[in-house]
Amino acid sequence: MPAERSAGRPARAPRAEEPATRPGASPRRPRIGLTGGIGSGKSAFAGMLRQLGAAVVDADDIAHALTAPGGEAIAAIRDAFGEAMIDARGALDRPRMRALAFADAVQRARLEAILHPLIGARLRSAEQCVPGPYLVLVVPLLVESLARWRRAVDRVVVVDCAPELQLQRVVQRSALKPEQVMRIMQAQATREQRLRAADEVIDNSGDLQALQAQALRLHQRLLAGA
Repeated sequence: MPAERSAGRPARAPRAEEPATRPGASPRRPRIGLTGGIGSGKSAFAGMLRQLGAAVVDADDIAHALTAPGGEAIAAIRDAFGEAMIDARGALDRPRMRALAFADAVQRARLEAILHPLIGARLRSAEQCVPGPYLVLVVPLLVESLARWRRAVDRVVVVDCAPELQLQRVVQRSALKPEQVMRIMQAQATREQRLRAADEVIDNSGDLQALQAQALRLHQRLLAGA
């Protein structure tokens, strides 16, 4: 599979309420939606783009802040799932919630109904504060909500590798057991669904040097307006 692919889609026209250039304002910077399955390496790739100067806003970072002690989502999670889902520090008990949410689609939907609107609001706020020639929104579940994100970004970039490699990486870096990782992968979009949604595919089946080279090529193309 080639490291990068363009799907040949025409550039998204700005919406009426979002003109490309407002009077007295700078031209609108490109908006990239970056996604990939668990263990694909999307966070590493986002970090490389950030080091090159991109404005990067990560939905996972926002979710962690929302569910930290005193986080904006804690009260709603406590009301919906009970005190057992809040740990001794006052944060979301992530292992306990993970076990529940990835075993029960109804409970996962309840959690997402709490978190997703808050994450969306924080993304919109954060993107105004981060400087850079183009904006990268790192969204793990972008393909699962593709219709909405197609309207919000100019290009979907998918970091891809074989499912076996995803599993291996997550088990090596975390305390999760293989069967737990498999449940998370099964709850996410399939590899085929992500590839169909992609305007660009980043092949992360190699080493960090190969990933860095792809980050640099994408960065250069975005700076050139390609």
